[in-house]
Amino acid sequence: MRSFPRFTASAQFAAHDAARLRTALDRLPRAGEELILALDLDGTTIRHDTSLSDRVAEAITAHAEAGSHIILATGRGIAATMIVAEQLGMGEGLCVCSNGAITLSYRDYDPAHISLERVHTFDPSRQIDRISRRLPQAVLAVEPAEGPRRVSAHFPHGELIGDTVVVPHEELGGSDATRLTVRVPDMSPTELTEEIEALGLDGVEYAVGWTAWLDISPAGVSKASAMAEVAGGFGLGAQNCLAVGDGANDVEMLSWAGAGIAMGDASDKVKAAADAATASVNDDGLALALEYLL
Repeated sequence: MRSFPRFTASAQFAAHDAARLRTALDRLPRAGEELILALDLDGTTIRHDTSLSDRVAEAITAHAEAGSHIILATGRGIAATMIVAEQLGMGEGLCVCSNGAITLSYRDYDPAHISLERVHTFDPSRQIDRISRRLPQAVLAVEPAEGPRRVSAHFPHGELIGDTVVVPHEELGGSDATRLTVRVPDMSPTELTEEIEALGLDGVEYAVGWTAWLDISPAGVSKASAMAEVAGGFGLGAQNCLAVGDGANDVEMLSWAGAGIAMGDASDKVKAAADAATASVNDDGLALALEYLL
């Protein structure tokens, strides 16, 4: 294994509380079979333009070689998650997809070698009806664990990966849903958040992303709940887990983990849920945390 620096950061990050990051990471085991890494993807492992830095890739590879349990924990669906697994060169492993609704194992990125370990579903028909009445301009997508995604209309180019079929609103719902996505391109994230909070959605979990993109999940299901199940399968617990993320859908996972680390460009809400912050995604903040544990 190549030698990694114990802790080096950009001048921009050095102005932050680096000591707080060290203290949080020192709670965890070092790289190896006692350590679990729960890694958000967009804005954490890969940049917002979906590129992957060499430094991040090398740090993840080093942890894999050391025996750390690496779990990609994302809001992405299965097909989109496999694209990043292949970017990372991770030929097999476990992933938490759709914000915790799906936990799968995979090998060789081949759909024939993907096994759904746990799936949590719900019927979002009531939420679809309420949101459509308040936001008739919204584009909706329902993602089942298997089969094509159902959408009310086409999303902006490049935002969805995998098979998609356009259906009438009354055919969007169904008890096979793992996630309902609401996209309103002409709104800001803040405006969408205010609209959804005014609706007072209950019986589900939801989070708004960097754009006017809302994910709705089954009640009680989150990246945290899925990671707790994954950790238990290894005979480990939250105290063995480093979680790193940048979005509202990471808040529960960051609070649950033995060390929850927010990216430097995360919102104040996300940072408040974390034990410390690292550098931004463009400054290789994930690599900075991972290298410290090697």
